[in-house]
Amino acid sequence: MPTTPDREPVTTLDPRYSSPDAAPTDWAAARERLAGAGIYWLTTVRADGRPHVTPLLAVWAEGALHFCTGAEERKSRNLAGNAHCVLTTGNDAVDEGLDLVVEGDAVRVRDDAKLGRLAEAWVAKYGEGWRFEARGGEFHHKGDGGVAQVYEVAPVTAFGFRKGEYSQTRWRFGGGGA
Repeated sequence: MPTTPDREPVTTLDPRYSSPDAAPTDWAAARERLAGAGIYWLTTVRADGRPHVTPLLAVWAEGALHFCTGAEERKSRNLAGNAHCVLTTGNDAVDEGLDLVVEGDAVRVRDDAKLGRLAEAWVAKYGEGWRFEARGGEFHHKGDGGVAQVYEVAPVTAFGFRKGEYSQTRWRFGGGGA
């Protein structure tokens, strides 16, 4: 699914897993948290159906999360066979914070102009050590010469788990999802 500017989802609160007076988390607050998080966890599916989970860096841009990986890494090989994935972020505190889960399909970004914008977003968020050159439909790392494929995951369904004043919010983006 190609990205579009941030779409407004249908927002619902699940009262079964929320405090009695809880309100759903606003998508703007969730999007801000997605944009500001440092570490994300990517879940992909291996060819034999077993899950694979790994931490990585990502940026929120143009209505989607974007991450990069080498073509031979497990996550890239998994995505070649099954684009469905989940990205999560949050914190390990029991009684504070907002944990987020984004479900969608990982789509390769190959357009050098878009990759250039994303490369600038990586530097703005993570610093000069994450400077990439966009060429040939890939990221080329300025420091070590490594090459990475870039993927975008536009949310189909997302969940927010607010802790402290517990609430479970679901956002649906018109593309289906559970």
